[in-house]
Amino acid sequence: MRDVFTAFSTKAAQVMGTPWAFLFAMLIIIVWAASGPLFGYSDTWQLVINTGTTIITFLMVFLIQNTQNRDARAMHLKLDELISAVKRARNEMIDIESLSDEELEKIAERYKKLKEECETEEADDVAAEVARDVARDEVQKVA
Repeated sequence: MRDVFTAFSTKAAQVMGTPWAFLFAMLIIIVWAASGPLFGYSDTWQLVINTGTTIITFLMVFLIQNTQNRDARAMHLKLDELISAVKRARNEMIDIESLSDEELEKIAERYKKLKEECETEEADDVAAEVARDVARDEVQKVA
């Protein structure tokens, strides 16, 4: 079931993200608007577009979320691979996406502070220092 949904959501995201899909949606809206006088701008006429757009939006939320979750997971795995492959990179940064929001905010604040302090330093030196700080904080939490 999961593979079928993944394949479907991938294909739907590819199709719905094209200019042709946008033009098709615009065409539907133009036809609907042009048909207003024919139906006397009735409640049923309005209900057709409201119901249609609500259903499509509801379903697309799940498809988009599935696609974004897979993309984010793949991106994290690729970054983890790069971190593990670069000798000077700190492995403490691997899998940081599982940290709490507060812990991630602390790391972000450290990067901001380091950037202000050392605008000219090499990026890998800054990343190494942040990784050491994070590791030291984690050790202190355990102790």
